[in-house]
Amino acid sequence: MTTTHELTATSLLRFATAGSVDDGKSTLVGRLLHDSKSVLADQLEAVEHASRRRGQDAPDLALLTDGLRAEREQGITIDVAYRYFATTRRRFILADTPGHVQYTRNMVTGASTAELAVVLVDARNGVVEQTRRHAAVAALLRVPHVVLAVNKMDLVDYAEDVFARIADEFTGYAASLGVTDITAIPISALAGDNVVEPSAHMDWYPGPTLLEHLETVPVGTDPSDEPARFPVQYVIRPQTAEHPDYRGYAGQLASGVLRTGDPVTVLPSGHTTTVAGIDVLGVETDLAWAPQSVTVRLTEDIDISRGDLIAAGPTPVPTKDIEATVCHLNERALKPGDKVLLKHTTRTVRALVKDVVYQLDIDTLEQHTGATELNVNEIGRITLRTAEPLALDAYADNRRTGSFLLIDPADGSTLTAGMVGEAFDGALTTPAAQEEDWV
Repeated sequence: MTTTHELTATSLLRFATAGSVDDGKSTLVGRLLHDSKSVLADQLEAVEHASRRRGQDAPDLALLTDGLRAEREQGITIDVAYRYFATTRRRFILADTPGHVQYTRNMVTGASTAELAVVLVDARNGVVEQTRRHAAVAALLRVPHVVLAVNKMDLVDYAEDVFARIADEFTGYAASLGVTDITAIPISALAGDNVVEPSAHMDWYPGPTLLEHLETVPVGTDPSDEPARFPVQYVIRPQTAEHPDYRGYAGQLASGVLRTGDPVTVLPSGHTTTVAGIDVLGVETDLAWAPQSVTVRLTEDIDISRGDLIAAGPTPVPTKDIEATVCHLNERALKPGDKVLLKHTTRTVRALVKDVVYQLDIDTLEQHTGATELNVNEIGRITLRTAEPLALDAYADNRRTGSFLLIDPADGSTLTAGMVGEAFDGALTTPAAQEEDWV
């Protein structure tokens, strides 16, 4: 079977960018789009016109990405902007995220599905508090690959020792958080050095340009290396003359591979059965792999509905007690005693916030155990009690089935993004003692 590690012309990389104020992140993204020929002629003309109005001789490539008026006026990135572009080797979805501490929730949103994070630093300033924060967020979200882009090398005379010092400091810090794949690249976004084209000023750097690295970094994981997880989204029962007894379970494979004949467990009920058949776009097949959308048929007639999980391989033990690292996204604080809805894959259940274990200082990684609530943009650890058991993997093992959202039951707004298990080391916690349901 062809693995997702194999580079193809149609492979897709989702990546996120983050940088401190004035590190040149918007210019970098603009340079990447411009030099990779991913900018339409009318877009470039509009940027050139706006730049001339400002009295600039050359096009300000940052204007290609800072789309909001407030962003253009303040010269900062406020909201997550998604950019789509492609080269002959790969397609890309870029999440351009803010770097300010007050927009931590935006970075969490943008990086939550990313397979690579580009962390930008100013060569003159080196690793600063915001740089460490960005590395910590990437580690929390288990982003597999991190690129340190040391920008503005032209302003430090393209000095190798400056780059080496910054790369060593960042690599050591990120590695202490569990980030193992770190690539440092010296660049000048303004001049175009090592963004798309190799730099003529840094012959001491033997590595790839940023775009070359983005085009060749391994994408995804081999589905055959992961246990199969299939959240049921919809039950299909045509009950027609042509298909009088057809019962299929439709959804998207979150991870792993399913084959006809595989023994599976339906969670949270725990019933075991066998895959009788798999249909893809109405055509029967013997094999399906993540992230395909398929319909699965089972040999046993089991009571299965939306939100159930069909699992193969090692299966999680359903539990009503959850301990997780979370990022609070809502202006309304999250407090013990709050009644919420918890959305996990296709399943939504009622839940109770039992405790705020600690609030995490994302700059120092200090755990403040005296916290009584989590406010917007704060990251911490909480315990929850759900009304119904959930089959949760550790987030370190499976980003899809190890994550969840907390929702306000009153208005449906998203409150909190959660990741099951330990913050950085990936150890799954022991469920808390059983208590009475609140429902």
